[in-house]
Amino acid sequence: VPGRFWCTLGIVLPLATITWQAIPAVTIVMSPSIDAWAVRAAPGAIHKGDLVMFALSHPLAGPRPVSVTKRAMCMAGERLREVERHSVFDGSVTNSSYYCGATLLGISRSMGRNGQRLERLHWGDRAIPAGFIYVGSGHPQGFDSRYFGPVRIERLTRMERVL
Repeated sequence: VPGRFWCTLGIVLPLATITWQAIPAVTIVMSPSIDAWAVRAAPGAIHKGDLVMFALSHPLAGPRPVSVTKRAMCMAGERLREVERHSVFDGSVTNSSYYCGATLLGISRSMGRNGQRLERLHWGDRAIPAGFIYVGSGHPQGFDSRYFGPVRIERLTRMERVL
């Protein structure tokens, strides 16, 4: 029996240690806009298409900053173009489509899921400035740079998908 105890301890203790060290490094993604359930920080420079995490401070996010995970979709130096859609009835702007070069990144909405008014990014047609990245996802209801603009690269942490 003592031999079994030490054998079991020899298996369980290393597994518990690995689990204890790995759990804090993994973040659960609560948004359906990203194709990952869990992510962790990854070393290296951020490239187009990479997952990134940052603290979002915005009135719609609540009184405290929230951690969000998005994709780097348009990089510094690339041309970001906003195309406004006007109502056929009164000519008012109803939404905007955002393009990085010729690639459609997303279309803004005027109302959020809970009926709150969404102010869209007014960008025009110009390059993303140095030190900034447009972040988002392919999800039509995602809350991303369409509403709060490009994010400073220093605020972003490169992430990798775990699950």
